[in-house]
Amino acid sequence: MKKIKLFADGLKISELSGDLGMEIDGYTFNPSIFKNHGVKNYIEHSEKLLQKCNNKPVSFEVFADEEKEMIKQAKILNKLGNNIYIKVPITYTNKSFTTNVLEILVKENIKLNVTAIFTLDQIKTVLPIVKDTNTILSVFAGRIYDCGVDACEIMKKICDEVKANSKCQTLWASPRMPYDYISAINVGAEIITMQGPQIKKLSMFGKKLEDYSLETVKQFYNDALSSGFKI
Repeated sequence: MKKIKLFADGLKISELSGDLGMEIDGYTFNPSIFKNHGVKNYIEHSEKLLQKCNNKPVSFEVFADEEKEMIKQAKILNKLGNNIYIKVPITYTNKSFTTNVLEILVKENIKLNVTAIFTLDQIKTVLPIVKDTNTILSVFAGRIYDCGVDACEIMKKICDEVKANSKCQTLWASPRMPYDYISAINVGAEIITMQGPQIKKLSMFGKKLEDYSLETVKQFYNDALSSGFKI
């Protein structure tokens, strides 16, 4: 199997020291994850996470919806460490592109992770700005699948476009199942980000289907037995 960089997405501080069964190459976080974890202080929590990330690439996201404030947040987050990539949404909530922000941050030599990308047209809009950088372009393949669209087809076109016209890295985001790891490799993505439970399941690759079938039969039987069900 070809190699792809594996980033762990949304781990809690207590999970950063745990064994996920795979080598982790980096970490990603977003405001929704922080909210779900009950975070009260964005910067303070980010600093605590960094202490556990072993200087590997870490993506923290700005959440402002206005150019000046977004740039301000990006600069503050960037000062937390040399291993930080600043996640900037592809658009504001009014659907306008964040291109001006990207241009300014590129000039500041701030490492970027452009996030919430869904289409090839969005890639073509921002690529001229970041093409000479090591920017991560996060394509939400899982959410593309949610819409009944073949994410592999879109991702392949995006990966080809990015490789032909830039130094950037494509990232397969929001995977829906462990097999997305293989799909990401097949389309040519450089990175995939996965949550802890998905990463742990990667160790099952190569497991015999007959063995897994038997384990499933035993699970159903034991659950029914322990529940005391009667028919």
